Amino acid sequence: MSTRAVFAPPPGARVYPLRTARGEFAAVDSAVPSGVAPKGTALLLPGFTGSKEDFTLLHEPLTARGYRVVAVDGRGQFESDGPETDEAAYARGELARDVLAQAAALDTPVHLVGHSLGGQIARAAVLLDHSPFLSFTLVSSGPAQISDSQQQRVKLLRDALGVMTMAEVWDAILAMGPPEEVGGPAKGIGDIAQLRRRWLGNKPAQLLATGHQLCTEPDLVGELAAVPLPFHVLSGAQDDTWPVPLLDDMAVRLRARRTVIPGADHSPNADQPLPTAHALADFWDTLDR
Repeated sequence: MSTRAVFAPPPGARVYPLRTARGEFAAVDSAVPSGVAPKGTALLLPGFTGSKEDFTLLHEPLTARGYRVVAVDGRGQFESDGPETDEAAYARGELARDVLAQAAALDTPVHLVGHSLGGQIARAAVLLDHSPFLSFTLVSSGPAQISDSQQQRVKLLRDALGVMTMAEVWDAILAMGPPEEVGGPAKGIGDIAQLRRRWLGNKPAQLLATGHQLCTEPDLVGELAAVPLPFHVLSGAQDDTWPVPLLDDMAVRLRARRTVIPGADHSPNADQPLPTAHALADFWDTLDR
């Protein structure tokens, strides 16, 4: 795990290795500021090709509302270590157990938030054991596999990783267009040099395994709906990874709170961080009443 931050953390945040029973995970941890009554802790999981930095702009508004924010890199993701070539280490069940270990290490019940792939990993964790969680918010994360167009992009990435180095794949991504539109990192957080360093931190086996999972994920909404947790489905007004009507339907099936963030696409946490943070905190606040 790197000890030198590639991205500037949010003001006042700690960047450290979160030590768990399943190893260390790079974390950015923002405490509630002095003078604000603490209300709870949120554990945030990033999406495919992303990292904990995708939530950078949420930390200050959430801590101002009384919520400690802990964002983590998953196994083999950016600054969290993992095997280079062993895809079995990134099976959905393994990643779900990592999330349960992260929650246990925080030693307090948490509001669980997963963006995109992170939402599906979080769902697997909740289905294994919901007891560490106070609530579960899926951010731009759908009921099953990703859209056909996104599956084609993931297939291109998987094919490229089979014959190219990570650096060569990054150069190919840039040649194809804006990274966020061709399977690269989300827009809005970091410049190109920072995003390249983050990309190179990912383990190829992690990208291969999770990319395959995104293309084959079964619909587990029925199983999730049977879990006694409050649910929240949050997304932008547009999304080409899981169409918004599909997310609307999932929210109905989960009997979940539904939030659509105007002016945001697949990454409302980066596109419209302030209304996204307020929507999260508003949801959590209702659970305290």
